[in-house]
Amino acid sequence: MTPPRASMSDVARLAGVSGQTVSRVANGSLNVSPATRRRVLTAMESVGYTPNTAARALRSGSFDTIGVIAHRLARTGESSIVEAVVQAARRAGHTVTLLDIDSTEHEDVAEAASRLSHQAIDGLIIIRAEIEDAGRLALPAGLPVVVADATFGGRLPMVGADHAQGARAAVEHLLGLDHRTVHHVAGPEDSIPARARLRAWREVLEEHGIVPPDPLRGDWSAASGRAAGRALLRRDDATAVFCANDEMAAGLMQAWTEAGREVPADLSVVGFDDIPLAGYLRPPLTTVRQPFAEVGRRLVEEVLTRIEGGAPLPTPGGAAEPSMLVACDLVVRASTGAPRA
Repeated sequence: MTPPRASMSDVARLAGVSGQTVSRVANGSLNVSPATRRRVLTAMESVGYTPNTAARALRSGSFDTIGVIAHRLARTGESSIVEAVVQAARRAGHTVTLLDIDSTEHEDVAEAASRLSHQAIDGLIIIRAEIEDAGRLALPAGLPVVVADATFGGRLPMVGADHAQGARAAVEHLLGLDHRTVHHVAGPEDSIPARARLRAWREVLEEHGIVPPDPLRGDWSAASGRAAGRALLRRDDATAVFCANDEMAAGLMQAWTEAGREVPADLSVVGFDDIPLAGYLRPPLTTVRQPFAEVGRRLVEEVLTRIEGGAPLPTPGGAAEPSMLVACDLVVRASTGAPRA
């Protein structure tokens, strides 16, 4: 004979709290003291009580879960934004269901969104889905969706870092140190942030009447930065370089150090992202800090607003959706200085 299933009343009686307090803990409410929460969770485990989330969702119409679609989680930006989204969702009392996809073809993103929509989610965040043909992207009807750093032509609300503003700050900083030009190690051609940084670098030089030198191309890795550094050693006008991320900047500095050159005396270097290692390189790296935590917070805030009905869902042919860009900060360290006399 199957033993009776433990009830919420059993948990309340064992923990010495009200049934309402047990419900709050089961629902992930933040309005419970840490000590009481631990006591209730211990009681749940002791009696074998499992909250019936499906029944709760049927009653409330909400699963308290946000779906996240990400691409290339090994990359710094993607993993940092996902981490920030998870933390922001947790603070809001929501869990996250994550799906990592291999490609950003519109069919693959649409399939991922459909799969997540059948896994009891209330809304969806797409992290840097670098989809060229966004007009063909089909998403589940009525599902609140917010995207990060993507080009959707205003079809979906977007929150992202202001890559162009950050890149402009980096190049202006180097020109302000009296460098005659600034070289650039760009990211992959299929990366939207890399293209934005490349475009801003070129525009700033042209605004100063400087013909942009041919950019070098990397793949975000330190190895590609090292290869770019070796190529830059052959350019007589190289006194300053803006790298599209910190890993490539680290590899580039290693190449110049191996060649007996000094940073910043022979070459000033600026990176992008401000990864934790940036301040511990030799010399510490001047870089552009991406506001990952703020982007994650605003993504969750934006999708929850739509889940709760505070903002209209996108409609085909409707008004353009808002784009929210969060400013990046230039962090000046010891890898930049005036060119050698």
